[in-house]
Amino acid sequence: MSRPRKKGRDIHGVFLLDKPQGMSSNDILQKVKRIFQANKAGHTGALDPLATGMLPICLGEATKFSQFLLDSDKRYQVTAKLGERTDTSDAEGQVVETKVVNVTESDIQQALAQFRGDILQVPTMFSALKHQGKPLYEYARAGITVEREARPITIFELKFIAYEAPFLTLEVHCSKGTYIRTLVDDLGEVLGCGAHVTVLRRLAVADYPIAAMMSYADLQNMAENQPLDELDKLLLPMDTAVSNLPKINLNEQQTKAVGFGQRVKFENVEQIYGLVRLFSNTAQFLGVAEITADDVIRPNRMVNL
Repeated sequence: MSRPRKKGRDIHGVFLLDKPQGMSSNDILQKVKRIFQANKAGHTGALDPLATGMLPICLGEATKFSQFLLDSDKRYQVTAKLGERTDTSDAEGQVVETKVVNVTESDIQQALAQFRGDILQVPTMFSALKHQGKPLYEYARAGITVEREARPITIFELKFIAYEAPFLTLEVHCSKGTYIRTLVDDLGEVLGCGAHVTVLRRLAVADYPIAAMMSYADLQNMAENQPLDELDKLLLPMDTAVSNLPKINLNEQQTKAVGFGQRVKFENVEQIYGLVRLFSNTAQFLGVAEITADDVIRPNRMVNL
């Protein structure tokens, strides 16, 4: 019985897209996948259609490590309009409450202090979180409100950028699972006037360089005028998705054993435990493994090239 033919090329790496406004993350993912003619692609955490900015797209075997980027810290710049609350907490929703804005910069600075550090946040109904197998936004569009538990998040940094009433601009460095729309809605309630997101841009994901981002328009233009192998040069190495993990270099014997999915005992001189990046004796990235308390390397997510 013959194997089904692949629908694309075997290319592996991470492309840093500067996502345009108005497109869903999945739509733009499919477009990028077609341009690269890749047989496999996945993004690393959706951005709302309203939002722009950094959207790492994993191609090929790099998709195995997309969860690590999904779990990483993010940085955003957001502009909120004070005085109006919407049902989606952003400009795409319907205005449900309007109040007079009588807020000073001092009021804002005082309110921001309440949202820094470890806090609890109730996810918006217009999120992709699942309830009984369905995303919350499907319930919300049907006019159904589901009880949601507050979840712990961390706001590492919440910077005041500008205030030109009624528009407030902030920069947010936050942990995974943070909803910027909810943060803005909660801030509006503390200020007593309501607020919703009008502009949202993701500035950074993990430690990826902002300068390496490319717009979809520029990628399209390059694809029309350059051969595919030139596009491939835009891809960052797969291991950049797990660059925060310690690096372990294996010898030739260990490399062969791990290649067969075997556990490997090694001299753990540096006393490194937990998840690590594995590299072969020829400096090739092999994947992610776990080092257990008995100094054994257990393959976890391995590259198949």
